[in-house]
Amino acid sequence: MKKRKITDSIIKGLIWVSSFITVGILAWILLYVIINGIGEINWEFLTTAPVGEEGGIFPMIITTVYMVLLTVVISTPIGIFAAVYLVEYAKPGKVVRIIRFATESLAGIPSIIYGLFGFIFFVTKLEMSWCILAGALTLSIMVLPTIVRTTEEALKAVPNSYREGSLALGTSKLRTIRLVVLPSALPGILAAVILSIGRVVGETAAVIFTAGMGRDIPTSLFESGRTLSVHLYFLAKEGLSFEKAYATATILIIIILLINFTTNKLAAKFDKTKA
Repeated sequence: MKKRKITDSIIKGLIWVSSFITVGILAWILLYVIINGIGEINWEFLTTAPVGEEGGIFPMIITTVYMVLLTVVISTPIGIFAAVYLVEYAKPGKVVRIIRFATESLAGIPSIIYGLFGFIFFVTKLEMSWCILAGALTLSIMVLPTIVRTTEEALKAVPNSYREGSLALGTSKLRTIRLVVLPSALPGILAAVILSIGRVVGETAAVIFTAGMGRDIPTSLFESGRTLSVHLYFLAKEGLSFEKAYATATILIIIILLINFTTNKLAAKFDKTKA
């Protein structure tokens, strides 16, 4: 009995230490970047275009917003429909196992491979040249496995009694999915979208090969553009200004935190409404 208590205490201690190390490393990285970059952030930095070592990041903010919105619009419906098919319609078997294996394999492929694929297929074969649309299509393929797998797990978590109750009232299966299953799984679906947005905002390799590095605000989907992460890479790689690189990284962190905060609030509000 005493040995068992000692073992439990050791395991609990390891869990606490591991949690503390994980959170501590994350906090250290965030604080290091923010402390080094916050001093460079001002109104001029946020509202002007870069000129050599000077200027700001306004075109990059707009391009990043374009890229995120376009990627989410393309990938989210496809990912949700695929997950609904796998959970609600597909019968367990070889085909489903192959689809899930392919999805999991795609999720582990390095982003530069997606970038090379996007460059060869969209930029070269389809002759799109480097543009926002080619970048968004490539990123949509890249985040699709995340949306499918996360949404699939959210749909599986919906109790079968919800479906059975709705069907027992004479509702069709499609209407049950639309009005009962999907609303119940909405927090999980939002989590999938959050993960996707975070990956799109922070992606560099796939964007450089497909969207290019244009410094101006793109006026159409077929113009090149530079996202914040690509601009950060450019500033650091070329050694133009590490201070502005830190400031750009700080803006990236703030944007991701705002997206997470807003989405969590929406999910909490939806849960209250549903209750």
